[in-house]
Amino acid sequence: METITSTYETLNLMKENKVAYLTLNRPHALNAMNVLMIRELLQCLKELEKDNEIGILVIKGEGKGFSSGGDIKEMLALGGEEQFFSIMDTINELVLTLYSMKKMTVAGIHGTAAGLGLSLALACDYLICEDDSKLAMNFIGIGLIPDGGGHFHLSERLGVAQAKKLIWNGSIVNGQKALKLSLVDEAAVTGKLKQSIDHYVQQCLQKPIVAMVKTKEIYLKMTRPKLEVILEEEKHAQWLMRQTEDHKEGIQAFVEKRKPVFTGK
Repeated sequence: METITSTYETLNLMKENKVAYLTLNRPHALNAMNVLMIRELLQCLKELEKDNEIGILVIKGEGKGFSSGGDIKEMLALGGEEQFFSIMDTINELVLTLYSMKKMTVAGIHGTAAGLGLSLALACDYLICEDDSKLAMNFIGIGLIPDGGGHFHLSERLGVAQAKKLIWNGSIVNGQKALKLSLVDEAAVTGKLKQSIDHYVQQCLQKPIVAMVKTKEIYLKMTRPKLEVILEEEKHAQWLMRQTEDHKEGIQAFVEKRKPVFTGK
């Protein structure tokens, strides 16, 4: 069984027996997704898409969690409108690439999966999280809206009414509740994520993956156009939200570690 390992600055990639294991690797920042990681993820996924030896992709996080979301400090440092839209276009391309891959894709979640990190996980076909995982679409706390296709992915899994509740409340959901909501497909005993991933991967390897992927492609004909529209809507809406007083207050409160006082402006 041949094992091939590739290392990026913010990612680790291992290929073994028709399976690629892609690990987010900024553990010091709880795998917060900075611009470099977003670009490396897109590059890596495009390369994997061309690899006909790979039938399954597993995405997981190094360290204490899957991903805390976008790197807030770096996102705040983005310059003007042009730079903002450039990185948002990269995020949108990343999500579309992952969502549309002609592979079976699996997200293995432990610890925190929040914001853009949760959107990334939800772009996969099958989600496994540990019982004590903390899943949150928590943009509301800093006066922003979900991006990375968060609106699309939540409505696909929960329905619009429940998706709005999760977004507006900024609720933190543990593994068992996420399973009950159908936000994830499987909840593993804490500390047993690897075993659960391995079990699911082995099940897939014993099936005709070509047929599974073909079903995925048929559904993509229906769903991808909707995702494309939502990604564009999120991009422009997020720019508008960044100009609001509520967003500025949310960020200030985040920095000062206090509860924000929003005014609806």
